[in-house]
Amino acid sequence: MTTKAYVVGVGMTRFEKPETRDWQYWDMVKEAGTAALADAGVPYARVEQAAVGYCFQASTAGQRAVYELGLSGIPVYNLNNNCATGSTALMTARQFVEGGIADCVLALGFEKMSRGALGGGSGAGDFTTSPVARHYGIMAAGHGFEASPPTAQIFGNAAREHMERYGTTEAQLAAVGAKNHRHSANNPNAQFQDVYTVDEILAAKTVHRPLTKLQCSPTSDGAAAALVVSERFVDEHGLRDRAVEIAGQAMTTDTEESFASGSCIDAVGRPMSRAAARQAFERSGLGIEDVDVIELHDCFSVNELLTYEALGMCEEGASGKLVESGATTYGGRWVVNPSGGLISKGHPLGATGLAQAAELVWQLRDEAGPRQVTGARVGLAHNIGLGGAAVVTLLRRS
Repeated sequence: MTTKAYVVGVGMTRFEKPETRDWQYWDMVKEAGTAALADAGVPYARVEQAAVGYCFQASTAGQRAVYELGLSGIPVYNLNNNCATGSTALMTARQFVEGGIADCVLALGFEKMSRGALGGGSGAGDFTTSPVARHYGIMAAGHGFEASPPTAQIFGNAAREHMERYGTTEAQLAAVGAKNHRHSANNPNAQFQDVYTVDEILAAKTVHRPLTKLQCSPTSDGAAAALVVSERFVDEHGLRDRAVEIAGQAMTTDTEESFASGSCIDAVGRPMSRAAARQAFERSGLGIEDVDVIELHDCFSVNELLTYEALGMCEEGASGKLVESGATTYGGRWVVNPSGGLISKGHPLGATGLAQAAELVWQLRDEAGPRQVTGARVGLAHNIGLGGAAVVTLLRRS
């Protein structure tokens, strides 16, 4: 017998360009965690467990960070699931609550990163012992291995395949970046708040053809947090006005489908995302037609297009036309990445999934200010990491 899980408080720092703010990762967590607790009106002493996600710090960095909130002796779980780490922390918290292990769990995610593209080596040989060796092996077999940043390269090659297979254009890819930069102009927590036209995005520096710099998520510093509680806790503490239900959630990892085709489209996770979405919809009783607002993992513009298809927003291959039609911005069928997404809000790996949840909670509570999606009742978060993991979360405001 499981209980329902609710998010009753969220918080995040502004996402910053690395090395521009004088802070440490524990400072970020203190800021985001304190904000989430204040949002819920719940003291840290009521927290029974903490799930903490990050990718680039040492073991037990979760404790070092959480200790800034209090020294209560609670269990702290350190999590690392590449770019899906933040939503993995949220899922861990939800499972503790739904399973009756705890009534109040704090999910935290943070990252303090270095400037420049994510590392990974300059040649295919550097990946022979890497967790993503199989993924980059698929890319190298089909496309070779160039000198551009490896993550941009594998997603850029997925974009090339999509263009060749479906007729997707560079302008359609750039339209994703233009939309998300435009959305971030209304988000004070976003790393960037500049607006660009499609032509300006196309004219920006090429990172790996066809992807330009303004279609790629930056490295970022920042943290985000969510307080997840049981229905009993909601009722005992009078939190119905703050509560947003986690209506359905699923995590998937790679299967044979990710690699059998030899396609970068599959290797970067479209099959995982499709499976996670199907499971989350089944568990919630909801469908994509019920969703109003979406925060998805646009690490590169092409991944937003691939995710439209994985979520069932359009037929396979039709995502370029979907974004071009205006269906995924204000006035369209869905508003996708009202926060600015990873491309413009920023991408501190461990925090990203929880920042998506924070944005959706604000949207569903009608607290998003100038970027509010009118009448939003159901939100969907999609967070993916190579290696691999895909998490889809459905949030519902009753």
